Amino acid sequence: MQHYLEGLNEQQREAVLHKDGPIMIVAGAGSGKTKVLTTRIAHLMAAHHIDAFRILALTFTNKAAAEMKERIERTLGNTEARNLYIGTFHSVFARILRAEADRLGYPRSFTIYDTDDARSVVKTVVQELNLDDKHYKPNLVLNRISSAKNALVGPDEYANDYHLQQEDMQSGRPAIGKIYQAYWARCRKNGAMDFDDLLFNMYILLSTFPEVLHKYQHKFQYILIDEYQDTNAAQYQIVKLLAAVHENICVVGDDAQSIYSFRGATIENILQFQKDYDDVKVVKLEQNYRSTQSIIAVANEVIKNNKGQIPKALWTDNHPGEKIRLVRTMTDNDEGKYVADTIQEQKLRNHYNNRDFAILYRTNAQSRSFEESLRRMNIAYRIYGGISFYQRKEVKDFIAYLRVIVNPKEEESLKRIINYPIRGIGKTSVEKAVLAANDGGLSMWDVLGNAAMFGFKSGTLESIDQFVTMIKMFASELDKKNAYDVAVLVGKHTGIVKELFNDKTTEGLARYENVQELLNSIKEWIETPLNEEDGEVGDKSLGAYLQQITLLTDADKDEEDADVVKLMTIHAAKGLEFPVVFVAGIEEGLFPSGMSINSREDLEEERRLFYVAVTRAKQRLWLTYANNRYRFGQLVQNDPSRFLDEIPELHLDKSHAGGRAPGGFGGTSAFDRMHGKPSFGPPPARKPDQRPSYLGPAPKPAQVDHTPSKDFVPSDLSGLAPGQRVEHQKFGFGEVTKMEGSGHNPIATIKFDLNGEKKIMLNYAKLRIL
Repeated sequence: MQHYLEGLNEQQREAVLHKDGPIMIVAGAGSGKTKVLTTRIAHLMAAHHIDAFRILALTFTNKAAAEMKERIERTLGNTEARNLYIGTFHSVFARILRAEADRLGYPRSFTIYDTDDARSVVKTVVQELNLDDKHYKPNLVLNRISSAKNALVGPDEYANDYHLQQEDMQSGRPAIGKIYQAYWARCRKNGAMDFDDLLFNMYILLSTFPEVLHKYQHKFQYILIDEYQDTNAAQYQIVKLLAAVHENICVVGDDAQSIYSFRGATIENILQFQKDYDDVKVVKLEQNYRSTQSIIAVANEVIKNNKGQIPKALWTDNHPGEKIRLVRTMTDNDEGKYVADTIQEQKLRNHYNNRDFAILYRTNAQSRSFEESLRRMNIAYRIYGGISFYQRKEVKDFIAYLRVIVNPKEEESLKRIINYPIRGIGKTSVEKAVLAANDGGLSMWDVLGNAAMFGFKSGTLESIDQFVTMIKMFASELDKKNAYDVAVLVGKHTGIVKELFNDKTTEGLARYENVQELLNSIKEWIETPLNEEDGEVGDKSLGAYLQQITLLTDADKDEEDADVVKLMTIHAAKGLEFPVVFVAGIEEGLFPSGMSINSREDLEEERRLFYVAVTRAKQRLWLTYANNRYRFGQLVQNDPSRFLDEIPELHLDKSHAGGRAPGGFGGTSAFDRMHGKPSFGPPPARKPDQRPSYLGPAPKPAQVDHTPSKDFVPSDLSGLAPGQRVEHQKFGFGEVTKMEGSGHNPIATIKFDLNGEKKIMLNYAKLRIL
């Protein structure tokens, strides 16, 4: 028996040993799917002697691809794994598109635009079409174009589709079709593709050129796809075309972790896989190796409420573990303080490091209260999904030079560097060059190369000629030097490195260090072995380097080993795991999001997101929510999330973390303590059909709207007291039953005749005392 089969459970082994025909591996959270994928590929190569060049494995992050390659190499004990086509959809397709670019009318050295670049081009196009960029916001327009491309709708089809045009008319943006066409044309003129084009153009390539389709269908005898539940329509169609001949397609995924519909991901791809192919083998990996039994029990209880799913039951042999802590705080600031206190306590009590903790939330805006509290306690943290290294200005400036050297027609980068460092080519001259290019159907580079014909002033003309000569000099070195040597040449001859070095401010020093770090990363890249195929032995060119960094995903950019508490959205946490996890803000309207409660599909995706959050935790899990939270400048009261109501009480510890956090009061807020609410002690017994007390009051019945009395005038509420009758503009008549809160922020509990009991903040309420 092959050594690599040892240690696999029965289902994992079944998935590895299956050879030909379609197979779907339904891999529950923490069930060892990467191990199964890598062992399956190793088995194809070792036991069945399948050539590495005939295997295509597609992932969603470069990090996952690198880990798979490394594991296969270790398993086989040789370097054959380097010849596998393993990578993200975008990086593998970019590689194929480079080889076939001329068929689509692109240069082989085409530039790949990241989101910032694409946004900048859209902004330029909107201005050129004399549209208001406050109405046609680049982000909004780009999202619409992205959705179209991911659905394989090109600019012409978009412009001629009646329903899409009607949708744009109704949204008050009838010109989006025109912007899409102009954006598409501008990208082609610049010899550039954005991320979505890498998928869209791959589909065009395969569906338009039968000989290319035939070539890659026969090249890739075995196709494996990780995280299949996250594929969109374009990825689905491309894979279907590539797999049509051999049908040796293996998809691995978990429908319960499909959380990217906003990016175009289609859960139906995995739910319908068995209908797409005959005799599909289905293997379910249900044993979880990551989490405690308590955590798995909570995840199972919540996800079983989804109707659209492949039935499975996650289980584990791991330790039962502690119950999941459910914590209620009065405000989001209290929530931040509670989490920071608990992290400090857990570090002292259980000897955790900062890196063992993750704070997960539904929206980026929630990070503020945690940041403030962690800073106050001197606990090191990092927000993931913040500005990445490659988005920093000085790094983007330097990379823009490298891009122009490889593809001088790329206008966005050219505009960025033409006067950096300052060389006397001002904004007016740049606009003149862009206008001349647009009028003449030329690229901006063509205009600069023949600047004398376009009436620039003599001083500007001289600066332009020097700039063009310098870029041509760099370009002449591309075939002679590797990426690092060309980059060093750029740093030296442009004066960028010198200018940053001479800036002795703290910020200047940081910028200089960032550029040095960029050069270091290029050096490291050229010294790392690549795969060997079709004369690509050790392609260390600048073009290859630029492709590699542009296609880095967010998950690839952060140093994992830094000893910091990690703060991130749940979407960003997918695929990661942590010993201790806090899932924060579990409130109706926030999680599930208020925008997601109008359809079953949206609500079920929110529930899958909750499932993903819970299953990130290995040892301990806290679920927190706040009674009051500032949202859009208003303090709003929150009901606990419906997802909490789906967790049986036996799995939860409701005693505010079961002990006193530093500061002495566990999770109880100052507000609770001042009003005599107990900090600890067992919860009162409740009847079997009674709603759990820790979830607060049951959701309110539908509101009965009230028409204010004709003589309604708001009263002075400074003397309001229990027992008084009042009228509220919206809720009608009622009786004040309780007064609480501070002097400057009084809160009245009022029992309304038709709308039940409500807490009203008197600073904002309009009440008439009867």
